[in-house]
Amino acid sequence: MSKLRVLVVDDSPTMRQLVTRALESDPAITVAGTAGSALEARELIKQLNPDVMTLDVEMPEMDGLSFLERVMRLRPMPVVMVSTLTAQGTETAISALALGAVDCVVKPTAAHPDSFGKLPAKVKIAAKVKRRLPEAEPDPAPGFRGAYQPADKVIAIGSSTGGVEALIAVLTRFPANCAPTLITQHMPPVFTRNLAQRLDRMCAPQVLEASHGAPLKAGTIYVAPGGDLHLEVAAGGQTCVLKPGGPVNGHCPSVDRLFMSMARHVGPRGVGALLTGMGRDGAQGLLDMRRAGARTFAQDEASSVVYGMPRAAVEIGAAEHQHSLARIGPAVIEATAARI
Repeated sequence: MSKLRVLVVDDSPTMRQLVTRALESDPAITVAGTAGSALEARELIKQLNPDVMTLDVEMPEMDGLSFLERVMRLRPMPVVMVSTLTAQGTETAISALALGAVDCVVKPTAAHPDSFGKLPAKVKIAAKVKRRLPEAEPDPAPGFRGAYQPADKVIAIGSSTGGVEALIAVLTRFPANCAPTLITQHMPPVFTRNLAQRLDRMCAPQVLEASHGAPLKAGTIYVAPGGDLHLEVAAGGQTCVLKPGGPVNGHCPSVDRLFMSMARHVGPRGVGALLTGMGRDGAQGLLDMRRAGARTFAQDEASSVVYGMPRAAVEIGAAEHQHSLARIGPAVIEATAARI
């Protein structure tokens, strides 16, 4: 088995050594090269064709986020951000994930002395991520035709790896008066609050981090808080419920928990969508929703960063339709429209 080849990019020679040492503590990984600037990194990407790149944010000449944007536009590849600015939940971390980074790791500090302990595992996960130049849609993505008025529907969306990009693409197509929408994105605490704030600035509907007992209102999107609570819909399908519980499919919050509550309490008024992500979380719940009469959708393989969760849903017949990332948002809105 050939080793996973990583390019380490950081302007500090000491930090490059620390990252290299952490990565090569795993026998499956080798550091193919190191760079102290974006310019050096650009040349080494051409020469070495690495499997994964670790990237600092604060660098001379060009900062890491600007370089990340160029890499994703011109030569997409899996990237893990490694910086003091990408601590869990920071705006920088959300920006990096929105631009296409697979994950973020904070540099060791007094508060995070062992932060590099998970770096090899995160890099190995990143290596499984599909990155390629975006393909143009064969036709413009359709919007809702005519004046939109939501019917008595509730939308539930699940996502994981690559989900920040996907959620931005989907939710920025939602009208201001969209049907109430609940989202479970696999993320740790604090991260989800900043994600909700970023989405709220970008989207026409209001976007909030979900709270226990919050009433489901049209024109509002509720993001499950990261941590040890699962976001569900209460009996009657009128309010959010945050329930404690262990991980389901390895995750808390879990997409399956959200979707299964939708099947029980919303039934045929539900619309479910499963976006990019690793694993199977959400597949069984989406099947439960479909059996309860809900409309169900999955992101297609070509547009998924990781075609894991959507694939699992398609394989068991949970998804009524598959759509590209550009088309799934309009399709979900169409499914919630009142027929007048």
